[in-house]
Amino acid sequence: MAKQPVNPGADPSIESPDETKARLANVSTGKGQPTPSRRVQEAANKRPLVPDDRKLAAKQARAKSAEARERARLGMAAGDDKYLPLRERGPQKRFARDYIDARFNVGEFMIPVMFLVILLTFFPDPNIQTYGILALWAFFLVAIVDCVILGFILTKKIEAKFGKDRAEKVRWYAAMRALQLRVMRLPKPQVKRGEYPA
Repeated sequence: MAKQPVNPGADPSIESPDETKARLANVSTGKGQPTPSRRVQEAANKRPLVPDDRKLAAKQARAKSAEARERARLGMAAGDDKYLPLRERGPQKRFARDYIDARFNVGEFMIPVMFLVILLTFFPDPNIQTYGILALWAFFLVAIVDCVILGFILTKKIEAKFGKDRAEKVRWYAAMRALQLRVMRLPKPQVKRGEYPA
C-alpha cells in the first residue's frame, strides 16, 4: 500500500524557497582531498615493534611506570576509591575507617607494648621478665575485648546508617585496622580523634 502524502493537494516535486535554501546549506563541499588508499593508511598506522632507541624507550617506560605508581600510592593514602584494593572500597568501609580513626583504640599500642616487653626480657631478674610477659598477655586480652566491643558498636552504626539489609560485615576489617598504629594505617586517617562520622 502506497503512503499518502501529508498534504494531498501539494505537488511533491515542487519545494518552497525556504526548503531549497535549507537543502543547499546542508550540502557539503567535499573533504578537499582524495581518500587515501588502504596501503597508505596501513603504512601511517604502522609502528615498529622495537623502538629505534631502546635505552630512551626503556627510560620513558620506567618514568611512566614510576609516575603511575606514585599516583596510585598518593591516591591510596588519600582514600580515593579508584586506587584502593577491593576490600577497602565503598561508603561503608569509609565510614568504618573514619569511625576507627576517630576513636581511641587499645590495640594501637600493641607494637610499642611488645617492644617494651622484649626490652624487659634482657633484664637478668626473672621476676621482671615474668611480670613483662604477664603484662603482655593482659594487654592482649584487653585489646581483644576492645576489638569485640568496637565490632558490635560499628555494626549497629552501619546498620542504622545504611540499612540492616545492605550492611556489610566489617568486624574483622575494623579489628585489623584498630590493631595498627595510627601512623601506619593505609589508607591514611582522614579524620582527627573525636571527629566521628555522622
